[in-house]
Amino acid sequence: MNHNKDKLAINVAKLYYRSEYSQQRIAEELQISRPSVSRLLQYAKEKGFVRIQIYDPVEDTAYMERRLEEQMHLQKVCIAVSTINDEEEIKNYIAMKAAEYLNSIVQDGDIIGVGWGTTLYNMSRCLIPQQLRGAQIVQLEGGVTHSKWKNYSREILENFANNYSTIAQYLPLPVLFSSLQVKQMVDQDRHIKRVLEMGRQANIAIFSAGTVRPDALFFRLDYTDEDEKAMIQQSAVGDICSRFFNSEGNICTPKLDARTVGITLEELRKKEHSILVAGGAGKVEAIRAALKGHYANVFITDQFTAKALLGEKTDFD
Repeated sequence: MNHNKDKLAINVAKLYYRSEYSQQRIAEELQISRPSVSRLLQYAKEKGFVRIQIYDPVEDTAYMERRLEEQMHLQKVCIAVSTINDEEEIKNYIAMKAAEYLNSIVQDGDIIGVGWGTTLYNMSRCLIPQQLRGAQIVQLEGGVTHSKWKNYSREILENFANNYSTIAQYLPLPVLFSSLQVKQMVDQDRHIKRVLEMGRQANIAIFSAGTVRPDALFFRLDYTDEDEKAMIQQSAVGDICSRFFNSEGNICTPKLDARTVGITLEELRKKEHSILVAGGAGKVEAIRAALKGHYANVFITDQFTAKALLGEKTDFD
């Protein structure tokens, strides 16, 4: 008797939840009364044949945001919900989320410092138009390159400046000089000193995290030779503004760092809004190290990356 009832309850549940039949239609199909259908559905839930799970992305991301804020000692975490676990798709979603967040905090008179790379380029195309009085946009690291690959440094500055109806201050230099002596000499140029100082004074800094994978943009831009590339890959897990750090978030290439043009990681720590925009399976290790180093107080990412950082099982596994 119970076996027959169990089987009937399962069939009713399949028709109702999977095939989306109405209770009336099920009653007609199985030639039973409509109240019997209702009772069988309840019986199926009580017996555990039916388990209803509700996924609320707003609620879930809010919970992960709070956990990351607590664990990583961050002022603010914003998690974008990407439809699929694909690095390019993730960039699009976190770019939109970052643009929304920036729009919520930006004010007249702000100095906004920006890095370069594909994530920030995507973000610059998602900015919400707003006129700011007395605001300025400044480049945080050198970006000139003769590689066929683009770092989008100029496009990012232009998009930010146009969006906020203000002017951009460019840093017309490579991010890495071949010798410390040349770098120190260039640092003394009046215009360069002024732009670098403006980067230090910026109250908002927006940047991403790079990796040390062979296809990382920094390497594709030919800023280093093969020996330097090997040295970086041996000791570093990622970079921010082309300054490389190890798994503990500490600078691990001091000689290279001394030849690097732009804001230092220590200076990023002092910003009112130091915003890291990054996500994707390939960047988890670099992001974790960057957050250990406390170079950001605001972190904008996606739900897959957030779960990985919290030690939860994700589609990355």
